[in-house]
Amino acid sequence: MELSPEIRKEILKAQRIEITEYHVYHKIAKTLPNEDNRHIVEKIGDDEKRHYEVWKGHTKKEVKPSRFQIWLYTTISHIFGYTFGLKLMELGEEKAQVNYEKISEEVPDALWILKEENDHENQLLGMLDEESLLYAGSVVLGLNDALVELTGALAGLTFAFRDVKIIALSGLITGIAASLSMASSEYLSTRSEETKKDPVRAAITTGIAYIITVTLLILPYLLLNNEIISLAIALTTSVLIIAIFNFYLSVAKDLPFGKHFLEMAGLSLGVAAFSFVIGILIRNWFGIEV
Repeated sequence: MELSPEIRKEILKAQRIEITEYHVYHKIAKTLPNEDNRHIVEKIGDDEKRHYEVWKGHTKKEVKPSRFQIWLYTTISHIFGYTFGLKLMELGEEKAQVNYEKISEEVPDALWILKEENDHENQLLGMLDEESLLYAGSVVLGLNDALVELTGALAGLTFAFRDVKIIALSGLITGIAASLSMASSEYLSTRSEETKKDPVRAAITTGIAYIITVTLLILPYLLLNNEIISLAIALTTSVLIIAIFNFYLSVAKDLPFGKHFLEMAGLSLGVAAFSFVIGILIRNWFGIEV
């Protein structure tokens, strides 16, 4: 049966997606040291090529892959981990799949391809065992603790002292001491658990996440002379850090974004608001003027 122009256009778009993802999967597979992970990624890539051949049988036309998307997703995978990169790519494909139902009106093959995309590939992606994701909990610990403690401390210090240099110095001392404390706690905690995680690496990961967060939150106080604007920027930075990291986890570990984002943001900003009030009360109670 001859395809209508509209359906042919949709199938050609699907063809381009499939052949592009075939190249992405195989490029990433070549970089994976773990044999099981490599075979899983190659298998998904071969599925994409098979889907491409099915579409080609209907259009009778070769389609070139998107070189930009191949570069984009392989680069993202190298920087943020292959699990995140591949799942992010699949999320983009899901948005393109909304027209598969329409295609199936003329090409019934679209239904089983859609089912395989949704079930089989997601199942295979869930089998990936990326070592760096083991330490996501350590990153969460460092980020969450730094955001909660330091946003609260900065809010309290801002309204207790109102001097950016004193606030920045106090925040740095608090942050560095707390990062060492958290790293030590994570080391002891991981060592006492039955886990694949290395205690030293878990401790370093927590400490680094804490210090990076501390640096970003205190930076406005080091660059600006207005403590209120510095606090506003620090709180905004806090929310952005929470949003970015929760987006990463929602993609890489299939966690709900909204729930975890609101939980972390609410906790961080709630402590900051409480500390804000405490800072004002202490300033007025003791009559501190700096």
